[in-house]
Amino acid sequence: MIRTPNPAGHSAELPATGPESGKTGNPAGGKTPRRLMFIMLVLALLTAACSSGGNTEEADGEPVTLKVLYWNEQSFHSEYGMPYYALNPDVEFEVVNTSKIRVSEGESYLDKLDEFIREEKPDILVLDLEQYEKYAADGRLVSFESYLTRDKVDLDGFVPGLIELMRSKGGGELYGLTPHFSSQALYYNKDLFDRYGIDYPTDRMSWEDLFNLAARFPTDGSDEDRVYGLNIGYYTDLFQLGQRIGMSLGLREVNPADMRVLLDSDSWARVYEMALGALRSGALYKIEATSFEGGYEEYLLRDPFISGKAAMTIDGAYLVQQIREAREYVPDKAVKNWDLVTVPVDPANPDYMHDVSYYNIFAINADSANRDAAWDFIRYIHGDDYARVMSKILNGRIPVRTKYIRDDEGRNMAAFYLLKPAVTNAYAGYADLPDDFFMQYYTIGTEEMQAVMEDRKTVAEALAGMQTRLQAALDEALANRAGEGASGQNE
Repeated sequence: MIRTPNPAGHSAELPATGPESGKTGNPAGGKTPRRLMFIMLVLALLTAACSSGGNTEEADGEPVTLKVLYWNEQSFHSEYGMPYYALNPDVEFEVVNTSKIRVSEGESYLDKLDEFIREEKPDILVLDLEQYEKYAADGRLVSFESYLTRDKVDLDGFVPGLIELMRSKGGGELYGLTPHFSSQALYYNKDLFDRYGIDYPTDRMSWEDLFNLAARFPTDGSDEDRVYGLNIGYYTDLFQLGQRIGMSLGLREVNPADMRVLLDSDSWARVYEMALGALRSGALYKIEATSFEGGYEEYLLRDPFISGKAAMTIDGAYLVQQIREAREYVPDKAVKNWDLVTVPVDPANPDYMHDVSYYNIFAINADSANRDAAWDFIRYIHGDDYARVMSKILNGRIPVRTKYIRDDEGRNMAAFYLLKPAVTNAYAGYADLPDDFFMQYYTIGTEEMQAVMEDRKTVAEALAGMQTRLQAALDEALANRAGEGASGQNE
């Protein structure tokens, strides 16, 4: 449970690493593939827009200015506004920047966002899933249903579960769409599996199956020479790995409704016992967070999966791009024969995953006077032309139209979307927890689980300690917040 800024402009809880971790950057200052990809994307979008012809149905050529709620003006224009403007020169965009919103301790971001929207009156809202659900329930959004019927939009072309999720969060109607999503998959090196005579991983494995598979690889030899069964990235200690597994299973640490800590449970005990066994097996490669000096080629080879030191890794779609770059820059050292399957699942819900993020959900403000123009723009960025170009550069984000999620060498790219997104959000309401609590959460959790690793406590004892200490920390943080709020009202 890590609070990080999300594209909507407020804190959210995400894994420590993931599709938006920025891993594709160039630390060496040499070649700049990410910058070149960005330039290529912009040019490709403009070319596609200009070559596909304009839309003459909207606004009868009358100039329209659409106000858009978004986290960054430049980013919006480069990713969405420019290609649409090339087709529709009568449409201008005015970006209402959510980075201007300031939230003090004790204030609710959703309340501040609501105030901001009422003042600025944007036509198009770009929301995260929790905001989308709230605004749909409050009648603040325009239903897409009549537009979908009128324009014969092909909903079957979207990734499985997306429309179902959006309608579920919209109370049965569709009020928003997102043109791309972030997801993870399990990458595996076929050559290493073949070398040791081990069966390939499969879709919908459990975490226990995955750890058992990783443990089949030899654990002897020096760190420089040996092969590890699984790279777990930066989840290097028991607390972090347990959190990673629990997140994927939809377990909650806190119930925001009554502010009670939920860690002292059989479910969390099973998770941490499993993580403890995996860490002690010697099969897991643990990346150390160290400074780096060197060229981009060396940077790519630091990834143990790319360099062939790890047989499997769980990662986002941006790793596909990095593997391609490694094949170009260091072809003799980079992984060659690889494929993907889905991330581990909860055996009780094997068709769903929590390792997916829908954050840029485009919706129309119910107060907008430019509903049709807003819909035309939203329809475009969810259409074939836009998805086809976006698919050329994954960069961690994947287009929601399945026919553009493919690999020229026939790899199983469906692993990123085969599982449906879980309707329940394990982190719903966490934005309302006090910031002071999160600092204590990581300190206490790390201390208690380190005691387990050092055989000073059992998992059950550590979880009981976390339950007691964290509940006290949460109660104190809530009391402090209430005191600050009362003090502010009296000033």
